[in-house]
Amino acid sequence: MKILGIDPGTSRVGFGLIEKEGSKICMLDYGCIETEPKIPQEQKLFEIYRDLTQLLIETKPDIIALEKIFFFKNAKTVIAVSQARGVILLATRQANIPITEYTPLQIKMAIADHGRAEKSQIQKMLVTWLNLSEIPEPDDAADALAVAVCHANTIS
Repeated sequence: MKILGIDPGTSRVGFGLIEKEGSKICMLDYGCIETEPKIPQEQKLFEIYRDLTQLLIETKPDIIALEKIFFFKNAKTVIAVSQARGVILLATRQANIPITEYTPLQIKMAIADHGRAEKSQIQKMLVTWLNLSEIPEPDDAADALAVAVCHANTIS
C-alpha cells in the first residue's frame, strides 16, 4: 500500500510517500510543494492545487494521510492553512483517492508512543522507522512522512 502523507501549509506543503508491505515500511519519496511568500493567496492556492494534482498523478498513492489543523496562535495563519487544506481535499477528491486525517497528538503517539514528543524526537524516530541515513529536510517534509508513518502504524 502506498501512503502519501501531507503536512498542509501555504508557502510550503510537505509530502512524504511511503510503502507498507506487511509490517515493513519504506520511504519512496519526500519533499515540498513551495510557493513564493509574497504572491497573492489565490495564486498560492492555485499552485498548490496544480502541483499536488501532478504529484498524485505521478505517485499514484492508495491513500492520503493528512495532518489536521490543531492549534494556531495567529488567526490569519489558521485561515490561510485552512484554505490550503480545502485545496488539498479538493485535489484528492478529484483524483478519487481516499483520505484520512490525524491530529498532531495521534501522529506523536503513533511515532514516539507519547503525545508530548518534541519535533526532534519524532524526526529521530522517523530515521529508525524508515531506515534512513539522516533526518529528512525540510521539517515540512519530515512532518509529512510522520503523518504517513502514523497511518501505516494505525492500519493492520
